[in-house]
This record gives sequence, C-alpha cells and structure tokens, in this order.
Amino acid sequence: MEQYICQGCGAVIQTEHPNEPGYAPKSALEKEVILCKRCFRLKHYNEIQDVSLTDGDFLKMVSSIRDRDGLIVHLIDVFDVEGTLLSNLPRITGDNPIILIGNKLDLLPKSTNENKLKQWLRHEASQLGIKIKDVILISSVKGKGMDELKQKIELHRANKDVFIVGVTNVGKSTFINHLIQETTGEENAITTSYFPGTTLGFIEIPLDEESALVDTPGIMNKQQMAHYVSEKELKMITPKKEVKARVYQLNEQQTLFIGGLVRLDFIKGEKQSFICYFSNDLTIHRTKLENADALYEKHAGELLSPPYEDQVDQFPPLVAHSFKVEEGKVDIVFPGLGWISVQGDGATVAAHSPKGVAVTTRKSILSGH
Repeated sequence: MEQYICQGCGAVIQTEHPNEPGYAPKSALEKEVILCKRCFRLKHYNEIQDVSLTDGDFLKMVSSIRDRDGLIVHLIDVFDVEGTLLSNLPRITGDNPIILIGNKLDLLPKSTNENKLKQWLRHEASQLGIKIKDVILISSVKGKGMDELKQKIELHRANKDVFIVGVTNVGKSTFINHLIQETTGEENAITTSYFPGTTLGFIEIPLDEESALVDTPGIMNKQQMAHYVSEKELKMITPKKEVKARVYQLNEQQTLFIGGLVRLDFIKGEKQSFICYFSNDLTIHRTKLENADALYEKHAGELLSPPYEDQVDQFPPLVAHSFKVEEGKVDIVFPGLGWISVQGDGATVAAHSPKGVAVTTRKSILSGH
C-alpha cells in the first residue's frame, strides 16, 4: 500500500486508529493536500488534540539526525534564549555543521545592538560546547534577515540536506513557511500554532534534485513557562510585537508580581530601577513584601492573572530562588516569559517561579537601557 505523509505535521497517515498520530478518514486520501485529522482540526478550527507520543519519542526521532549528513539550522528565540538554546544539541546532531538563527528579533527594543547580541549568542553557545559556523538574527514574521539567511544556508550546506532544529514553540514552522513561500509561492505549507509539539515527524521540502529542507519535531523544554499554562494564557504571555521596557523604582522590602505567574522580591539594597521585559499584555503589580503572600492567596486568578481563575488550581506552586547581584547590570530570566534587569551593587533579590521553571541570571543583554 502506498504510504502517505501528513503535509501539516509529517506523521505517516493511517486510517484505522482515530486516537493515534496520523489518523485521517479514507476520504482524505483523495485530496490534493493530505492532512491528518489533528492538523485538519488545527488548521480549520484552531483545535489542538493531544497525541500519544512522549517527549522521549520526539527526542529519539530528532537524534537520528546525527547519522545523516547535512547542515543544522538551530532556531532559537532571542526573547527566550535560556528556554530555547538546546544544551544537548551536539548529542542530537553529531558532527554536522551548525548555524544559529536568533528568531523574533522584532520583539526586542529597536535600540538593541545587533552585533553585541550576536557576540553574546556565540559566547552562550560556546559555553554549552556548541561549535557554530555563523549567527544570523531574523524576524520570520516580518521577513527581516531572511535574505542573508538564505545566502548563508547556501554557503554552508554544500548541496546537502538542511535540518531545522529547535524546541517546541520557537517558531520553526512559521520560519520554514516563510522560506517556502519565498521560493515556491506556496503559503502555510506546514501546520503552525502556538502550541508545543505540532510537528510529529520529519517534513522534507525539496531544495533541488538531491537535497531537502527538513522540518524536525520540536524538542520539549519543560523549564519553559509554556508547559504550565493553558492555550488562552499562552497566547497572552507570548509577545506579538516589540516589547516595551517598563521601569519600576523599588525600595527594599517591595515586591513585583508579573500577572500571577512569577514574582520578584527586592529584599535588601539601595532604592533602584527594576526594568521589566514581558509581553505588553501582562499586568505588573507592585506591593510591600510583607503583604505579598496574602495578596497572592487572595487575588491569584483575578487581580493577579494569568493564570486565570479557572486555571489557578492546576498552576504549580511558586518556588523562591535567591540571588545576590554583586555589580553591573544583571537580567533575572524567567524562561518563556521574559526578564527583569537589575543594577547590581550588592542587591539581594528572591525570584519566585512555578515549580519546574528554572530562573537564571545573566549579564544584561540590553546594557544600554
């Protein structure tokens, strides 16, 4: 029997088991563009269905790249570097050459120094043992940087396959759709959505007679906020346009709540600015540290939202991580949500995030602000 592949997610089409990946009714096989039921529902009704594949299944599938010969394009989100830069990339891709693509450049302030950002990304990758050939900054939504990217891909691929690798929700499918549209004119060739884990197999788009552009399944990073919120909440916390810096002057013993998702306590230090970089749709609430626990207990899901009222019971408890910021400007990063910049000088802070979401610090990437 002829094998069909879903053009939305790459799963092998099957007509027997409605609750398993790749299911489509037999009538779908007669159509020019074949989509599994899951992709059909996603495309036409914006519905998402769970699949029976585990995170390990996805990782195993993607790791087969190390046995193939090609160029790796590692797509990361410049608004969420810590959540999207794959620390285990060399293990997945073997000795294949890698170029690093920083997507969603349009979300950062227009004053961002792109050369400094590229240098910083190179440094972060090298710290993880990732050897990269090139760093390119793009916005696949706006089309910025795509011409340079196409030139660099041609330069480095040497007529071999190109594998697009990244975590779930990083914008791989939108990115590939943009490339395909520029080269073939076809729109929305691959299923795109806000939701993690949309691509279920390798989707190969021919580049020439001998090689292909290959979309691979997204790799889960459970330390990202995306895995702890509902679909509606995820749409709200995912920035859609340039993020505006919001500045709060805090005295010690004051607290900032970012919605009801995370909080930052300024425990000790001189009065100073805390610069917040989050989706413009998220509300930020300031209170006294002594009132913070009671405020959260009483107003989570209402004044402090998201999470919304119907999701508060499912949301993990907040766990505190304490930091002493010695000197220089430092970003306190909440993966998949944003960050708060603090001037050091010995300030002591406690960052509270949902259990499972790791909070990290880094030298400020927007040091000019």
